[in-house]
Amino acid sequence: MQWRNLGQSGLQVTELALGTMTFGNQADKSTAVRILDRAFGSGIRFIDTADVYPLGGGTDRAGATEEILGKWLPRRRNEVVLATKCFGTMGETPNQRGLSRKHILEAVDQSLLRLHTDYIDLYQAHQVDDRVPMEESLRAFETLVQSGKVRYVGVSNWRAWQVATALGIQRRLNLTPLASVQPRYNLLFRMIEEELVPLSLAEGVGIIPYNPLAGGMLTGRYQAGQAVQANTRFGLDGAGRLYQERYWQDATFTVVEDYRNWCRERERDMTTTAVQWVMNQPGITSTILGASRPEQLENSLAALDAPPLLEDELAWLDQLWFRLPRRREPR
Repeated sequence: MQWRNLGQSGLQVTELALGTMTFGNQADKSTAVRILDRAFGSGIRFIDTADVYPLGGGTDRAGATEEILGKWLPRRRNEVVLATKCFGTMGETPNQRGLSRKHILEAVDQSLLRLHTDYIDLYQAHQVDDRVPMEESLRAFETLVQSGKVRYVGVSNWRAWQVATALGIQRRLNLTPLASVQPRYNLLFRMIEEELVPLSLAEGVGIIPYNPLAGGMLTGRYQAGQAVQANTRFGLDGAGRLYQERYWQDATFTVVEDYRNWCRERERDMTTTAVQWVMNQPGITSTILGASRPEQLENSLAALDAPPLLEDELAWLDQLWFRLPRRREPR
């Protein structure tokens, strides 16, 4: 397991990270602990979560993932790089969501309590908040850095122009710059290559992609004509519809079937190859793995030692994305 600098910052993270959004919903507490233990045992020391997790749990269960992680974390705290996020709806009032100064300052304190720690290594804005001036949000993040509650700041699900705007504001005001971006990225979704990756490389911003397996599509688990199964990424309340819109399409099933056959011919595992491809793309610092059972990590972890992808293999994998129809993505 290699360690890499997160962008231009001095923070080092492992080349694989563990995502935890299943903890407290798809994975119960005991299962979540076994997933954490397996990841830790493999050498993963970078753990990513969010205050609003678990995915598909609804407002009533928001914070449950951080609570599970907080029970596991304390005796390993000095060994782990801990990342969490704010933005999501944490209550019924308008001030219990978004990136206002009020919500950011309150959200971090609540995350610290749930996580049983007094600092967060990487604190990220989970989405863009169009209702709040970006300068207000960035100044609030700076307050957290200066207070010692947060070491580094980043963003997730921001477009390249939004990241560029933030970097400009931070430079003008002499604020702590963004250390990282966390975008969706996999063989079936490569929009970040157009602008976000070049920007991040030019500005020294780390890239920590999530969803390398496209919600499980690239594992070969799903096939055309199959009904959506409960308690899978595609069957979750609320979030399931989002994942269906992203991937549950005829064209995607066709491409994935070709990928399945290609992997079989090459004697390559679908999961391992998909993770390996993401890990080795330009600018990628650490790739976030997710699981609802510990055994699901095995084929992803195998990407660390898999035979290198050859030039002709990379060329074949490259064409998968270009065969899919383009759809306008929400801001």
